[in-house]
Amino acid sequence: MPTDLELAEQIGQRLLARNQLIESFFAAESLRLAEACREMSERFLRGGRLLAFGRGPYATDAQHVSVEFVHPVIVGKRALPALDLSLAFEAWLKTLAQPDDILMGFGPPEGDAEVWAALDAAGARHAMTFALPGAGGSYFCSPATHDPFVHQELSEILYHTLWETVHVFFEHRELGHDVGEAGFLYPFLGRDKQETSDIVTQVAASIRMKAQDDALLRAQVAHEESEKIRNAAAAIRERIARGGKLIIFGNGGSATDANDFAIDCVMPPAGFAAIPAISLSMEPANLSAIANDVGTELIFQRQLIAHARPNDVAIAISTSGGSKNIVIALEEARKRNLLTVALLGYDGGEVLRRGLADVPLIVRSDYIPRIQEVQASIYHLLREGLEGFARA
Repeated sequence: MPTDLELAEQIGQRLLARNQLIESFFAAESLRLAEACREMSERFLRGGRLLAFGRGPYATDAQHVSVEFVHPVIVGKRALPALDLSLAFEAWLKTLAQPDDILMGFGPPEGDAEVWAALDAAGARHAMTFALPGAGGSYFCSPATHDPFVHQELSEILYHTLWETVHVFFEHRELGHDVGEAGFLYPFLGRDKQETSDIVTQVAASIRMKAQDDALLRAQVAHEESEKIRNAAAAIRERIARGGKLIIFGNGGSATDANDFAIDCVMPPAGFAAIPAISLSMEPANLSAIANDVGTELIFQRQLIAHARPNDVAIAISTSGGSKNIVIALEEARKRNLLTVALLGYDGGEVLRRGLADVPLIVRSDYIPRIQEVQASIYHLLREGLEGFARA
């Protein structure tokens, strides 16, 4: 049996192995992605919408795309029309999809025939289509890996890149001479008026830079957090063995990651055992009722009070580490003697400073998309660790 040190090294190696695959993918795809983003920007400006969908864990990618475009994390960026239609995507697309719309279908590495059929039908109506993965459409790509977790992590980087790049094209067109507030995202782009073809080339270079930034951050986490990831997995396994479950929660994009983590537990890939888990972020009626009646600060605490049992594990996902509803929920989990684990960004925020997590796992960055991308790697490695790293 591997020692604790060997397991921690193994986790670090799995994080670093992702980097080579991801950088290679974006080196090959950056120009195609930049061209696709140019068309997306044109369709949005004509009134088109982004309609995303998938099944099982891939529905959470559609959730994440929707929130990124509707509620952008960078102050000053416009809200763009986007919907997650996963619940009944075939019926909704038949009634909603228009020629200027952008459809984004997510699936496992082997693809999803129902998702492909919906994309083909929308493409026949002149909608723009993204098949992730797929073999046809306006933009499509073969899976870069058959590991479902790494495949999903790569998809998250891809749609974050789409969101960032679409805004560059907006500002270039609307201002006519520069890239406005998006300049810090894309240092290649100067303030002189440029032809669109030049913008595409330079945005492609910036997309490659984003993948490199992601790799550097993941390497940092491999160096600093691998032992903590191992410790967290071991502590969670002990609670599950005693009859506990995972209670996961987060806001916005972190909510979709909480949902994904929970689904990965109860609907795991082949070879994994199902384990009990719930996401408090997956309850829209509860969330809106609590927010409306008593305030957004209590949306997770109230649910945790209802669901928490001895031996449960509270897992918070937060880019800032300071969201009031996250802090209050972890305080409640502490009162109930739950094991508390937190995936955090920045410097760990109030959660770290107040010691609210038994195991804090920190992605030390101040840029939310990159934090979320590496947090996805962390919770996927935690999921593997719940099997004792048998597949590692």
